[in-house]
Amino acid sequence: MAKVYEFLADGFEDIEALAPVDILRRGGVDIKTVSVTGSEFAESAHGVTFKADLKFEDADLGDADMLLLPGGMPGAKNLLEHHGVRDALTAQCESGKRIGAICAAPMVLGYLGILKGKRATCYPGFEQYLKGAEYTHELVTVDGNIITGEGPAAALPYAYKILAILKDEETARQVEDDMMYTHLMSR
Repeated sequence: MAKVYEFLADGFEDIEALAPVDILRRGGVDIKTVSVTGSEFAESAHGVTFKADLKFEDADLGDADMLLLPGGMPGAKNLLEHHGVRDALTAQCESGKRIGAICAAPMVLGYLGILKGKRATCYPGFEQYLKGAEYTHELVTVDGNIITGEGPAAALPYAYKILAILKDEETARQVEDDMMYTHLMSR
């Protein structure tokens, strides 16, 4: 079973954090939320306090198949400022393992040089921080081990794409159908 860790810093975008957790768990992926605040709680950009599965200090990220970064401000900036998150992302990239970032969070990957030579998307206005990347302006962009999403409206397609990659297309389609996403998109 794929092992995924999603980092939560104060100021994360609610739907960008929780949609991947919901969809991946429905699809049978082991995903854990990891607070980087120093406690097990993180507050969203919209004032919702969320209890993470783990504190960063207690997480063993060595078995991660994928690391996820939700966007939101100042959440993405807070992720960028966390030395442990930066070290984990660098190690993940160097080992060729998957990384996902959505909305403002791809700026963290740009800062670390992880996007050099890659195609990537982000929330409009943050493309200047995608150092070395080709900005696609797509809802979801996959380039090798990097998956990026554009913003809050992309949270569902971003999460379904991650599920398809970690499990398979059939599982992703089944979860889409069960959640009525296919019906929504056919309207």
